[in-house]
This record gives sequence, structure tokens and C-alpha cells, in this order.
Amino acid sequence: MRAFITGAGGFVGRHLKSHLEASGDVVTAADRECDVTDLESVSRFLGESKPEAIYHLAALSHVGDSWENPTEFTRVNVLGTKILLDAARHVVPEATVVSVSSAEVYGIVSELDLPVCETLRTAPTNPYSSSKLEAEHFARDAARETGQRVIIVRPFNHVGPGQSTKFVIPALVSRLFEARDEGHREIRVGDLSTRRDFSDVRDVVRAYRLLALHARSGEVYNVASGVDTSLRDIANTLRAEIAPDVELVVDPTLLRPVEVPVIRGSFQKLHDATGWEPVITLQESLRDVVSEYRSMPAGR
Repeated sequence: MRAFITGAGGFVGRHLKSHLEASGDVVTAADRECDVTDLESVSRFLGESKPEAIYHLAALSHVGDSWENPTEFTRVNVLGTKILLDAARHVVPEATVVSVSSAEVYGIVSELDLPVCETLRTAPTNPYSSSKLEAEHFARDAARETGQRVIIVRPFNHVGPGQSTKFVIPALVSRLFEARDEGHREIRVGDLSTRRDFSDVRDVVRAYRLLALHARSGEVYNVASGVDTSLRDIANTLRAEIAPDVELVVDPTLLRPVEVPVIRGSFQKLHDATGWEPVITLQESLRDVVSEYRSMPAGR
């Protein structure tokens, strides 16, 4: 299968490219050289690669940053999705578009609604999730009104080797190693009381390919582990592994304006469509992140 990836230089994009190539696909991977907010740029890449499957990963994705620059998040995440869909409709109308949204669109969820299914109402709580939900509307319109084959994916939190320290687990690992190496007695952290559903990125990209092959157009699919884990438990596991003598101290400046207390997703619909289920445990993911960081040169 010929595949095209936007945002291929990012954390998920690099893992997706590796998985697609290992599966025998011919992959065209584009990152910043393809401006998804420019119709001519996207059309040129699609015309040259003639993909059968398009994986739209290009996005601004850090929730905290979205509070600082919501307009840019709207421009890249919403306009970028609309332009990608328009270009695909004109250049490769038969291609399947896997449009990656986010489980953040569910917002604050009652424990009575757990695990979260795709039919749950959406209620974004930050500019990032608002932009993702608006992008979903364009994806649905493309499937319904123009007949494009479009799959909407809502991944929950994911983790694995190569993730930026802007995200919670690699940030904790980085700070713990730094504290250990420099002899610090404490590190500053955000809210560790929240509970999140983490999947390994290598499981996530496997789901994306299966959805491109087997999912129904116009449908939304969660990608989740089905298990929620507190950030405090994760932080304590990492602390015990890396720097047992370091204390974790909550820093108010690291708290978000609005925080989702707990979320856990159902992957039943994904499983029914593709047979997918997670195979990499959170413990394995944490070990791999720690091992990657441990192998970095001094000074990291």
C-alpha cells in the first residue's frame, strides 16, 4: 500500500513510518517541508506520492502551549485538516484519510461514564481539544458530503521511546536523571493526582494502519489501553528506578487552568473493526523510556 504521512518527523510519525515500512508499505513521509495550511504544498506532495492511505498527524499537540497561542492551534489543527482533506479530494479522491484527533475532546468525564466510548458527548476544556473537535467536523463533512473515505481516530495518552520532554513521562524521567546526576534533593512537578489511560506508541501506530484497512468511513474510533493509572504511581515507579532519594514537590506554576481528573477509554469498537488490542504494557513502556534516556551521552 502506498502511504503518505503528515507530521512524520514527530514522535508518533517516526514510529508510524517504521511500522508501515515493516508492514511492506511504500511510505512518503513529510514533515515541515509540507505546510498543511497551504493547499498548493499539500497538493504537490499528494500528486507526487499518489497515496492510497493518508495519515494526517501534523498538528500542534501540547495542551499547555495551547493556552498561550490558541489562534495558532486553530490555524494549524483546524485549517490544516480542512486543507489536507480538500487536497486529497481533488488529487487522490480514492485515498483513505486517517485523521488523528484526540481523546481530549471528551473533556471532564464522570466516573459513571468510564470507560469512555465513542458515543459519549464531547466537551473540550482547552484550546487544543477545541481545535481537534472542530477539525473532526471537517473530517465528518468530507465523509458525508463528498464521499471521501475518512476515518477519525481519538487516541488517549501515549508514551514510548522518542517522546519530547514537553510531555509528562519523559519530562519526569529527564528531571529525575538530572536531579540524580547533579545531587538535587527534589524536583518540581505538576498535578500528580490525575489518572490517565496510557498506550504504547507502537501499539497506537499499529491501530492506525489497521483502521486504514478495515474501519468504516465517517466513523470515530478510540485508541486506548482500557486501564487508567495515576500519574503519582507512575512518578513513584520512575523515582524508585532512577533516583529513590529525590522528593517530588508540586509546583503551582506547572498546574493547568483546567485539569481532567480521570479518563479511561474503551477500545471495543476498534477491536470489533480490526481485532486490535494492546500488547505492550505500561511497565514495558516505562522501562523503554528509561533505557533510552540512560543510553544518552553525558549532558543529554
